[in-house]
Amino acid sequence: MTAVGMRSAILMALASPMALADSAQSQANGFVEDSTWAVINRMGYDHRGYRHGASNSGARNAYKAKTERNGFAEEWAYGLMGTLQSGFTQGMIGVGVDAHAYLGVKLDSGGGRAGKARLLELDNDGYPKDTYGRGGAAIKLRLSNTVVSYGEQRVKTPVFSSSDSRLLPETATGVFVTSNEFNALKIVGGHFTASTDRNASSHDQGLVVNYSNGPKGDAFDLAGVVYTPSKQLSASLYTSRYEDTWNQQYMGALLSQPIDENRALTFTFNLYRTTDEGRALSGNIDNTAWSLMSTYAQGPHSFSLGYQKVHGDTPFDYVTRGAIFITNSVQLSDFSAPNEQSWQARYDLDMSPWNLQGLMLSAAYVRGSDINGSHVDPNGGYAYLGYGEGGKHWERDLEARYVVQSGAAKGTIMSLRHNVHRGNTAQAELDTDQIRLAIEYPLTGRF
Repeated sequence: MTAVGMRSAILMALASPMALADSAQSQANGFVEDSTWAVINRMGYDHRGYRHGASNSGARNAYKAKTERNGFAEEWAYGLMGTLQSGFTQGMIGVGVDAHAYLGVKLDSGGGRAGKARLLELDNDGYPKDTYGRGGAAIKLRLSNTVVSYGEQRVKTPVFSSSDSRLLPETATGVFVTSNEFNALKIVGGHFTASTDRNASSHDQGLVVNYSNGPKGDAFDLAGVVYTPSKQLSASLYTSRYEDTWNQQYMGALLSQPIDENRALTFTFNLYRTTDEGRALSGNIDNTAWSLMSTYAQGPHSFSLGYQKVHGDTPFDYVTRGAIFITNSVQLSDFSAPNEQSWQARYDLDMSPWNLQGLMLSAAYVRGSDINGSHVDPNGGYAYLGYGEGGKHWERDLEARYVVQSGAAKGTIMSLRHNVHRGNTAQAELDTDQIRLAIEYPLTGRF
C-alpha cells in the first residue's frame, strides 16, 4: 500500500463510527468546576380499588390482620430528592464523587390501606411511617472515557436497573464500570451486593427480587455491550449472574426508519434467556421471554402494536424493580406469567398542534392468554403465586402528562393515570382499578 493509500485508510477509519472517541478526562475542568446539583420535589398519590373479592390483604410487609384491612389501597406522599455530581480532578486519572439524599413524608395513608403502592415505608406493625429517608455516595475514577464507580448509585441496564416509578428512586450498592472509548460502542460491567427498594431506608436488605420468595443470592454480576452506529440503530448484548439463582442473557435492538419529514417507523425487540444456576435458590428455571413492538408515527400521532411471549414454566423474573425491558410490562401487570402470550395496542397524541404545548395523551390496551403455571417447581420460589392452567387477563391504561413550558414553574411535570386490570383465577394478578397522580418540580444548577 502506498503512503497516500495508507493515509486515506487511516482517515477513513478515524471517520468511521468505531473510531476512538476524544478523551473526556483530558477535557476535565476540575472537581468543583464541573459539578452539578439537582433537587426534585415530587408529590405522589396512588389509589387502588380491588374488585371481585380482592383486597389489600396481599400487600407485602402489611402485618395488620386481614380482617382489618381495606378493600382498597391508598397512599399519598411527598418526596424530596437531592443529588450532587462532582466533576473529575484533572490529570491522567480523574477522581470524583456522586452523592444523594432522599426524604419521604406521609401525607395520608393507614395500616389498612398501605403496602401495595409502595410509596411509603411500613413499620413492623404494617403501618406507614410518617417519614423515612436514606442517603449515600459513590466514589468515581475516570481514565480517558472509562469510569469506575464504587458505592451506592443508580444503574440503568436491561438486566439490572434502578427504578424511579414511585416516590423515591431505587439504588444499588456495588461497583459499576462504563467505558466509551469508541464512538459507537459502550461497554459496561458491574458487581452488586444490595439494592434498596423505592420505599425502603435500610441499605442491608440484600437484593430486591420481583417474584421469587425463595432465599436470596448474595451478589449480582453483569457485563454488556451497546452498539450505536447511527441515530436510527442501536443493539445491545448482556450477560448476568444472580448468585446461586440464575444466569440471564439479554439481546435487544431498536431501529427507527424515517419515511419522510412527517412520518417514521420504529421497531423495538427485547429477548431474555434465564436458566437456574448453582444452588438454584428459586427452584428450577428454564425461561425465554421476548417481545416486539412496532410504532408508526405521523405528525403528532403515534400508533403502536406489540407482541410478547414467555416460554417456560416459571414467570419471567428480574432483580431490581426496573430491569424489565419487554414491551408489555405496563402499569399493573408485567404480562410475564408462565407460557403467557400477550398483545398490546397503543395510541399516543402530542397536543402541540392545538396550542397545548407540553401535553401528551396516551391509551394502551394489553391482553394476555395461554397462562399455564401448573408445572412450576413445587419447591421453588414461584409456587406460592398459585398459577393455574388457562389463565388470561387484560389491562387498560390511560394517561395525561403535561410539562410546563415556561415561567417560574418551567419543567414541572404533572401526570394523571387511570389503569384497570381484570383476569381469571388462573393468573396471579388482582382485579384492580387504579388512579395515580404525580407532580414533580425539578431544580438544577452548576457550581
